[in-house]
Amino acid sequence: MKKFKKFIIIVVILEILIIAITNFLYLQNSKKDEPEIFREEMDGIVTYKVTYNSKSDNFNIILINTSLIVAGVLTIFTYVYIDRKIVKPFSDIKEMPYELAKGNLSIPIKEEKNKYFGKFTWGMDMLRENLEDNKKKEIKYQKEKKTLILSLSHDIKTPLSAIRLYSKALKDNLYNSEEKKKEVIDGIIKNTAEIEHYVNEIVKNSREDFMDLPVNNSSYYLNEIMEDIKSYYIDKLETIHTDFVVEEYNNCLLKCDRDRIIEVIQNVMENAIKYGDGKSIKINFAEEEECKLISVTNTGCELKEEDLPHIFDSFYRGSNSKEKDGSGLGLYICKQLMLKMYGDIFVEKTNEKNFKVTIVVRKA
Repeated sequence: MKKFKKFIIIVVILEILIIAITNFLYLQNSKKDEPEIFREEMDGIVTYKVTYNSKSDNFNIILINTSLIVAGVLTIFTYVYIDRKIVKPFSDIKEMPYELAKGNLSIPIKEEKNKYFGKFTWGMDMLRENLEDNKKKEIKYQKEKKTLILSLSHDIKTPLSAIRLYSKALKDNLYNSEEKKKEVIDGIIKNTAEIEHYVNEIVKNSREDFMDLPVNNSSYYLNEIMEDIKSYYIDKLETIHTDFVVEEYNNCLLKCDRDRIIEVIQNVMENAIKYGDGKSIKINFAEEEECKLISVTNTGCELKEEDLPHIFDSFYRGSNSKEKDGSGLGLYICKQLMLKMYGDIFVEKTNEKNFKVTIVVRKA
């Protein structure tokens, strides 16, 4: 867009120059009008008259009209340029976000060679490809998961049928000896344990790490991470009148993924805003062996103590989440990311109304 602005500025300057030159030539030509002397004699009296006749009327008219035509041509050229380079390409790509939102991911987006929209269309096509890949992965995962659950469900039927037969036999007193009854009871217990194993497998596979969360660990300074957090949340929290305090800290080198650690802190901050009372949010720091501890504390916590052991479980939503949107995945994702960065994250209630989340990051 900067090049487009420069182009418009150049066109405007050219038009101004044309107007200035036209006026200058007109003034110069007007000064060249020469006087004409006429001699008249009447009743023996001779008189002389001096008149100024402009010899450049036609020239001036042609000059002005030419200038206007040139200015008009420049204006038309500018309009055509804008139409072809900006308006038309924009019209061609305006449906892209709508199509992606509808889930139409299979049709490639034609790359524009236009210098204003080429990078945009390239980025949109990359987004489409990523969404399409994620969709395929999700479909594959769901298919594998459903197959596994169906298989486990089928396997449950065998011990369940055995338990049913044993129970019916005991009910009908088909076994006379105590030894045989004990053998049947042991069979029921064995098959019950087998069913429990299958159920645990189903639960495990339904709650396992189903998200692809790539992490690229490297070394980053704490200061550059916190500067990003502060620059984003100072204005945001000031707007909603929440007191935001970031305590002083010693800068150090951390071993982490910069984007991922910022994602974790932002997730914790958003929870503090969402589930707190909006009065105060504070970030403080501590040292522990070879780790840096970053803690986010908010006031107004309504979470119950019995919720704390499950707070990092996938799809778990605490007692304070009523009437508030959410998926129950935020802190679960934070936990998985921190483990991949060889760190950790834990929560605690510092008093009855304060909620504290501590992020443990390894030093480089």
